[in-house]
Order: sequence, then structure tokens, then C-alpha cells
Amino acid sequence: MRERVLDDGVRVDGRGVRDLRALDGVTGGMPVVHGSALFERGNTQALATVTLGSLEDQQRLDNLTGPTSKRLMLHYSFPSFSVNETGGGRGISRREVGHGALAEKSLLAVFPEETTFPFAVRVNAETLESNGSSSMAAVCSGSMALMDAGVPITEHVGAISIGLIMDEDEDSGEVKRYALMDDIMGLEDVLGDMDFKIAGTRSGVTGIQLDCKPEGIPLDILIEAMERASEARQRVIDVMERAVSSPKKELKDSAPRFGRASIPPSLIGKLIGPQGS
Repeated sequence: MRERVLDDGVRVDGRGVRDLRALDGVTGGMPVVHGSALFERGNTQALATVTLGSLEDQQRLDNLTGPTSKRLMLHYSFPSFSVNETGGGRGISRREVGHGALAEKSLLAVFPEETTFPFAVRVNAETLESNGSSSMAAVCSGSMALMDAGVPITEHVGAISIGLIMDEDEDSGEVKRYALMDDIMGLEDVLGDMDFKIAGTRSGVTGIQLDCKPEGIPLDILIEAMERASEARQRVIDVMERAVSSPKKELKDSAPRFGRASIPPSLIGKLIGPQGS
């Protein structure tokens, strides 16, 4: 597989090194929840649902330093059936915690401030089918679901994974030849040298995670991978925008709402305290 990519530029599924798998996305498929979206890239499919709650529902963090709470909570799940397996009913794995943290960080960059959107938001990203980069699919479906729920995020966050096959000199360690691959699938992750997950908007990067097997990867190759990811991300966001291009103005009937009103000070007792209990 590696030689075929390096010699001919043809991947195991017949794609070229810059080709993405078929992309698709839809929103609003689940009428009961506050927001929902389904994102598909080849045989990787992620369903995201969004629930809005009051600020009292935000997660409290028991940290020695840093924030004491967070309003955006993303929970990523990777059930056994998504890869045709029948695993036991174990608890959440370290992998799921890590992928959820990466997806949450990627979306946090566009999340609105508390003053403009005083709600806690929970995103559940369920992997329905996986053949590589399910965490990046969770970012895409999560971004679409937030817009479907009416959360005023500034712009879409798309995500893609870049792979690498590198031929090194055994003695000197010098890279003799290499090939970057856009949107790697599971087999290319296992047999390749790198899984570089990059999430971001049209204008910048919001989250990265690099898994690599060699002792090191030259900086110029990583820079080229970032540029390739930027180009691929534009195509991913094009598909996401076709499904939902901006946050919906009308919230679901079941969703919480907020508003502001002014009352004379003499009537405050009618609203709060024993009289307004």
C-alpha cells in the first residue's frame, strides 16, 4: 500500500492523495431535541444532538487553577457497532474522553460569550459508523447541530485528517520521499506514519492533534500538511453550509429562552422575594 502511494499516487480505495471521500450533511432530523445534525464522510458517519439548559446546568470543575465551570460540554461516544464489533458494555474509554476533549476545544473557539447567550450547551456526538477520523466528523456534526439549535456561533468549524507515508534512510534518517494524503481512512491510519487531525474555520485553526509513528517529522512536511488541510477544510465547510449556513433564529418549542425587562423599583417585591414566590 505504501509503495503504491509513493510510486503511483494511488491509494487503497483508488483515490488520489488530494481526493476526499464523498461528503454529505443534514440537519434537523430529530424533531424532539433542541438541535441535531448528521455528517458523513465516506464510511464515517457522526450524529450530533444539542441540548440547551440554564446557566445553573453548566458543569462545575474542581480545578486547582483555571476555570471553575464550563458552559459547552461535548460528549463523544464510539460504540462497538460503529466498526462491526460486539464489544461489552464497558464504561467510557480514554480514547472517547480524549476525542471528546479535542472536539469540544475545536468548537469552543466560535462559542458565544455568556452575555450574548446565557445558556449551558451539551453536545452528544455519536459515532454511527467509522472508517477513520470519527473525531473530526464529530466536530463537523457538532458545528451543524449548534447552528440547528440556534446557538449563535460565529461560523462553521470544519475538520479533516491528513496522513503521511514517509520513506527514510535507515542510516542517516534523511527523508528520501514522502506523500501526504487528505482524509485518511482506517487502513491508512494503521499502515501510515501520521494522523494529523486539524479542525478550524475558513480563516484559522481551532484545534489540532498529531499522532505519528516515526521519531520525528520534518517541520516543512507539517507546514505543508497544514496548508493541505486548509484547502480540504474549505470543501468540507462548503457541504456543511449547504445543510445550514447560519444559526437558526427560531428555537424549538421545547428549548429554553431568555429575555430582559425593566420594572419600577417599587414593584421589585412583586417579582422576587416572598410576594413573588
